[in-house]
Parts: sequence; C-alpha cells; structure tokens
Amino acid sequence: MDKKRTEHMKLFTLNSNPALTQEIADYLGIKVGDSSIQRFSDGEVQIVIDETVRGQDTYLVQSTAEPGNELLMELLIMIDALKRASAKSINVVMPYYGYSRQDRKARSREPITAKLIANLLESAGADRVISVDLHAAQIQGFFNIPVDQLKAHWLLSDYFKNKQLEDVVVVAPENAGTARARKLANDLDAPIALIDKQRTEIDEMVLGQYIIGEVEGKTAIIIDDMIDTARTMTAGAVALKEFGAKEVYACATHGVLSEPAIDRIRQSELKEVVITNTIQQSLDRQDERITTLSVATLIGEGLLRIHNNESVSKLFG
Repeated sequence: MDKKRTEHMKLFTLNSNPALTQEIADYLGIKVGDSSIQRFSDGEVQIVIDETVRGQDTYLVQSTAEPGNELLMELLIMIDALKRASAKSINVVMPYYGYSRQDRKARSREPITAKLIANLLESAGADRVISVDLHAAQIQGFFNIPVDQLKAHWLLSDYFKNKQLEDVVVVAPENAGTARARKLANDLDAPIALIDKQRTEIDEMVLGQYIIGEVEGKTAIIIDDMIDTARTMTAGAVALKEFGAKEVYACATHGVLSEPAIDRIRQSELKEVVITNTIQQSLDRQDERITTLSVATLIGEGLLRIHNNESVSKLFG
C-alpha cells in the first residue's frame, strides 16, 4: 500500500468487532490505534486513547449489534474522546447499524429510533458515517453529515458464482426484498421468485406462505439484508421445498442471529446460510451450515477512497 494514501489516517476499534478492524488495518497497511476500554465497578465505561490523534483523520469501527445499547454507549464516548483530543475528523464505521429497523412510525406513538441514533452520533461529534447495507435507504437522510453506504451484494454473488450451482432461482422473502433479489439474480443470470405471506388483518400473524414464480426442481437462494431469529429464512425454506425446490440456500449481509436462530438453522431445510462478518459471531453462534464472508476489503477500499477524496460509487460499478 502506498503510504501517502494512508498519511494522517488513524484506525481505532472498540469491543464489537476487533477481528474485522484488524483485517481492515492489514488491508490498509497500518496499525490499529492504541486505546483501552475499562469499566468502573458500577459498569460505567471509561475510554483512554493512548496515542496522539491531533490533526489526524480518525476512523472508528463499531457495529451496534447485541448488546446494542452497551456498544452504542462505547461508541458515543469514544467519539467524544477523539473530539476532545483534537482529531481533525471523526469517521464512524458502523458495519452494522443497530436500530435500523425502527426507521419509521409503523403504529401510533412509536419512536423513530434510527433517527435518534443519528442525532446522538452527530451530537457526540461524528463528522461522517460509513455503513454496510443499511436496512432502509432513508436512514442516510436522517443525518446532516455525509453518510456512505457500502454494498456487499457482490461478495454474495461472487460466492454463489464460484459454487457453480445449477438451475438457480433467487427468492425474495417478502415484497420489500424484491429489489435486493433482482440485483443478485442479475449477477447470477437467474430468475426471481417471491414468498407471498398471507397475514391476519389485526395482528399480522402469518396464516400461510405461497410462492410466486417457478421453483420446482430448482436451487433456491433466499436473500435478505439480515438474519435475526431465522424464522423468515427457515419458514421460507419449508415453503420452497413444499413447492418443489431441489435445494435451498439463504444469504444475508448481517448475521444478527438472535436466539433461537442457530437451533432453527440446524433443524431447518436450509443447505447453507451465507453471511458476512459485519457482526462478530461468538463460538456458540457458529455452525457448519453457516459460512461467513469478510467485508474487510470492501470497507478498507471504501475508507481509502474517502480518505483520498476519491469516488466511492465506483466500487459498485
């Protein structure tokens, strides 16, 4: 790596994903910044930056997955520490943007928590936010600072291209996911299908699932932006098998994998689940059916382009 491209660049990590941060640092050819996180006896977070950041462009990596509230507080405190240490700029790298599903008022008297998080980050002193595959595109508009959304669909498409699967159909698990499914289908030169869920009018409980599109005898790939409890993916796999699919894969950028996701995957019709490392998985959330791809190169190249005032959109051309 040309050292001029990383001049005045400092990369820091907190507790959410130090392994990913190290991968990004290796790609950039720089060291992870020296800082420490401690807890007072009552659980309060104390952060110390153990090297100068005066006049430096700082990049801080922190996903806000479980425990989201604690990791968010770490992030806000670190931003404040960098600001008070006279960093030239504070660029927050959130591979996974927690609370992103609360992006609108679905019912009366509900908060828009994704907007609240944006307010908190700006108030703390963030100058820019970089994230991967935001749950909702309008989250970018919640900020009054630049927001760069990196897109990981090419990682998923390259992975499935290399598997050389036959008779592929890409499946959207619901109506809102058709654009995402179309993008992967175009990459794989495959048709798309849709899982249509019939729900009750009052509480929106799922009464049944129907497949729109031809899946009989095909290898189905369900795609979503995240897998949380895995209910959508595993129930979708059952429906696809009932409609004649030969094999069913699932993929998503963010592996939230809340309980009981792992047990559901193990007991499911899914042949393989492909996620990325935007969220670091503990040992108890790993399984032979789950494949994890790294977004380190994507994020590293994105940071280089941002740091050198180059086009980020060309990454997705």
